[in-house]
Amino acid sequence: GAQRRAGDGGSRDGRPRMTPEDVRALALGLPDVIERDHHGFPSFRTGARGRIFATLPTDQVLRVMLDEGPILEAVAQWQWCREGWWGTKLMTVEVVLADAEPDAVADLLADGHLRANQ
Repeated sequence: GAQRRAGDGGSRDGRPRMTPEDVRALALGLPDVIERDHHGFPSFRTGARGRIFATLPTDQVLRVMLDEGPILEAVAQWQWCREGWWGTKLMTVEVVLADAEPDAVADLLADGHLRANQ
């Protein structure tokens, strides 16, 4: 699972800690990952069925598809994570990139990638 790291949030120089390009590099660095359009924004897919494990709906937000337990853990641990609901079902952890810790985001993406390949 994602290693839980505490942090102060935000960057010291005022620039975002993470950008969509950073996320893209992390996601595409995982095994057997492709990027495809999903309703007008990037999605990252893996496996023979091309299962989505993460999306970038805006330049400010990353969504990682996880099970409910890991989503709740991430939201409790990091102020830059929030719950992502689809109707009545908790489906994603939404990561606010401006404040996100790159190592923790890499762990969340790896967890989503692993889940998508099960």
